[in-house]
Amino acid sequence: MTTQPQTTASSDHLWMHFTRMAGAAHAPVIVRGEGAYVWDDRGKRYLDGLAGLFVNQLGHGRADLAEAAAEQARTLAYFPVWSYAHPRALELAERIASLAPGDLNRVFFTSGGGEAVESAWKLAKNYWKLVGRPLKHKVISRAIAYHGTTHGALSITGLPPLKEMFEPLVPSTFRVPNTNIYRAPVHRDDPEAFGRWAADQIAVAIEQEGPETVAAVFLEPVQNAGGCFPPPPGYFERVREICDRYDVLLVSDEVICAFGRLGTMFGAERYGYQPDIITCAKGLTSGYAPLGAMIASDRLFEPFAKESAMFAHGYTFGGHPVATAVGLANLEIFERERVLEHVRANEDAFRATLEGLLDLPIVGDVRGDGYFYGIELVKDTATRETFDEEESERLLRGFLSTALFDAGLYCRADDRCDPVIQLSPPLICDQSHFDEMAQILRGVLTEAWARL
Repeated sequence: MTTQPQTTASSDHLWMHFTRMAGAAHAPVIVRGEGAYVWDDRGKRYLDGLAGLFVNQLGHGRADLAEAAAEQARTLAYFPVWSYAHPRALELAERIASLAPGDLNRVFFTSGGGEAVESAWKLAKNYWKLVGRPLKHKVISRAIAYHGTTHGALSITGLPPLKEMFEPLVPSTFRVPNTNIYRAPVHRDDPEAFGRWAADQIAVAIEQEGPETVAAVFLEPVQNAGGCFPPPPGYFERVREICDRYDVLLVSDEVICAFGRLGTMFGAERYGYQPDIITCAKGLTSGYAPLGAMIASDRLFEPFAKESAMFAHGYTFGGHPVATAVGLANLEIFERERVLEHVRANEDAFRATLEGLLDLPIVGDVRGDGYFYGIELVKDTATRETFDEEESERLLRGFLSTALFDAGLYCRADDRCDPVIQLSPPLICDQSHFDEMAQILRGVLTEAWARL
């Protein structure tokens, strides 16, 4: 291995995202990746336990994806999809439509996930106006859910601390309970009853706001923020019934959950429900180029197919030739290397390996599906007592984030709601990687408990 030159991170110029810049002068500098590992500028190796940011499905350093990008750049580096098309956008749209469930056949490309969510809300409002129901504009989403940072997507987000500095935001968004059964206010010991209760709160919210004013419900298959909340049995079946009853669109926000993260191409397939719109990004290119998409049903597209109709919305880099070429190559590799089958064959082992940490006094819950897990940390496993704000700050930011990374594991110590560690490794990982993650976690969490 060639030693990489050491790089100096300068907080004078690079404004990092979601980062406390006062302490960023000595931020780690990652210079290389290969498979499930990345290296910093000092030559130290880390297991990428978060797939970058829930993105890198196929692992780092794939020459085939890099070559797909280079070949397209040599042929046609850029052209917009504003009243024009190019081959890669046409081909990828057709491929995605063939993979999406039901009649989700219309693919609107964006640069990333937040833009896909923004596009979905705008489409919902535009659609209802075109079909003569202009009052339908409100959106319902879940508490603690993250849907993006643009003003519209941030308004749909259910994390007050992320929103307060940017208020006033777009009005007309409302929150319902999420599916965190570990903290369930009712039916904690009956997943089906809890799932029905949680779904029914959507009906309550629609009734409270007036069905004639509610345009859409935005839900992730597995909610990310808060630490991976899978749906209880029957939850999405009930949500679909509610949306049909009140004529409300169901948007499946799969920016994280699509493209193999849960062992299926789309999370809606995993849990057996049919959305009206899917939003996606991240794993669509495995991070080798920025690309997102809103996938809409034929029904929603129909009013825009009429003469003079137009969805007056778009992005300069949506459907970028290089990004769509990478997306095509990415999906071809999924099929050729049987990536979905690999996740399904190994997901039980991943779960079992992580559940082995439940003997630690600081581990309260291990939850998730596929290759997407959260480990909730508690003060008392019997009572499920959580940490207060000061304790959580000291535990997560003061120790765990740095200690896990120093021990060779890149993952996420998340303080949005109760403290959790999130794991979302590349889909190529196997038992050797699971064991490495668990070994590092056990050592660091044991030390964290001793410090507490």
